[in-house]
Amino acid sequence: MQKSTILYSIISVFFVLIVSSCSSLNVVKEYNPAALEKTAFEVPYFSNPEMDYIYKANITIYGNELSGIFIAKKINDTTHRVVFTTEFGNKLLDFEISETDFKVNSIVEELNRKIMVNTLKNDFRLLLRNSYVVKKQYDNLENNVYLTEESKILNYLFVSKSTNNLSKIVNTSKRKERINLFFTTENNIFATKIVIQHYNIKLRIELNYLQTKLN
Repeated sequence: MQKSTILYSIISVFFVLIVSSCSSLNVVKEYNPAALEKTAFEVPYFSNPEMDYIYKANITIYGNELSGIFIAKKINDTTHRVVFTTEFGNKLLDFEISETDFKVNSIVEELNRKIMVNTLKNDFRLLLRNSYVVKKQYDNLENNVYLTEESKILNYLFVSKSTNNLSKIVNTSKRKERINLFFTTENNIFATKIVIQHYNIKLRIELNYLQTKLN
């Protein structure tokens, strides 16, 4: 009963979208244009098909919270499988996702709403993507920033110069920020903490690493 009530609340507020009032885009305002060092960037996180990436997940949407377990696995060269369960092991959703394809294997009725499925699809596609074509580059003393552009959507990839680790992805339209992904990592293999923060709706997803299971 409690799970259904929380899910119903989350579904309800998903239909109340608050559009960001950001009037200008200053993602790299304090960065300098730099010579392009590479034309492609490979993201190492979620890239090993021999690993199950397991995280404790907390979703906050308009003040409502839902927690559970997030599991991602790369099942072939292009596709990941994503499963989200309650902490007691009840499956809430099961997706297969690539850059071009998307399949819903299962989803509970409370979550099976088009706006929610599309939002999670876009979030997971951005989170799990392993390769980007780089169009421009910026830098400062701490970071290199690689800019990618596809179908009028821009992604700014922030990479630490000291560790060479990807620390942030800023996903934008031509005018405003849409989603920020923040990565905390102790190595360049997987992220120990991930935060997905939306700016057009009050949605925040936090993933905290539990373990990486080898098959």
